[in-house]
Amino acid sequence: MSLGCAPEFPLDPLSAGLMDVATAGPETAPDPGREPVAAGQVWIVGAGPGAPDLLTLRAARLIERAEVLVWTDSLVSPQIAALAPEGCESIRTSTLTLEQVMEVVLERARAGRRVVRLHDGDPCLYGALAEQLCCLADAEIPVEVVPGLSAYQATAAALQAELTIPGLVQTIVLSRASGRTGTPELESVERLAALQASLCLYLSARHVEEVQAQLLQHYPADTPVAIGYRVSWPDQWLTVVPLSEMARISRERNLIRTTLYVISPALNAPGNARSKLYSASHNHLFRGGAE
Repeated sequence: MSLGCAPEFPLDPLSAGLMDVATAGPETAPDPGREPVAAGQVWIVGAGPGAPDLLTLRAARLIERAEVLVWTDSLVSPQIAALAPEGCESIRTSTLTLEQVMEVVLERARAGRRVVRLHDGDPCLYGALAEQLCCLADAEIPVEVVPGLSAYQATAAALQAELTIPGLVQTIVLSRASGRTGTPELESVERLAALQASLCLYLSARHVEEVQAQLLQHYPADTPVAIGYRVSWPDQWLTVVPLSEMARISRERNLIRTTLYVISPALNAPGNARSKLYSASHNHLFRGGAE
């Protein structure tokens, strides 16, 4: 089965039978909670970082109305999959190739069933989303992508940390170690580290020694690093250590998967850091400046 994309077929919500939310009135805007969910369509849904109550309302409603749930059981909480209704066909994908997954999705959608393809986190991050969209476009099957909360957001929230501190760091970079898949040369960890931004590294625990060495070329050794394992799951483990201890702690905990690293000077920001946006002396459209 080919996962090639046919660029001449537009993924247009209107041609797919979906309402354009930007132009819809309050009575016609699509709402999976009110309107019947169309059959013969696929939803690629973000399950968030793990906790069921961190699903978006739209994601939860679609899962509750699914006729077929195709889910990444190695990464998505069974509690989330359990939200599917009685009689829903539940298909686990941890042992399947992407081609096999898409064969299942296409077959069920062509049979007129409501298919929810459930991804961990946000489908737009490291979820093979592009290949799946191309395959569905080739088959002329309507599709909608539903975003999900990502692990870096859940990690920052759990730490009660802001990753963009005025005067310290204003950029967040999401990336990964090169590993077997590889990354473009311009996006190597070493090059990204040169920014000294808030750097969130997915899929990197297996290469943590190499990653730490690359980071130390640009970040000070005492730069705080958040190490998060299965953040928001019942067995969550989350700590903040100096960059110099990143590899040692990871190996002591035997972390090789479902681990996120957040390297950021913002994690050690002074408590008196203040955003100018809310300063009384800051003029903007909705508030005049100080007298």
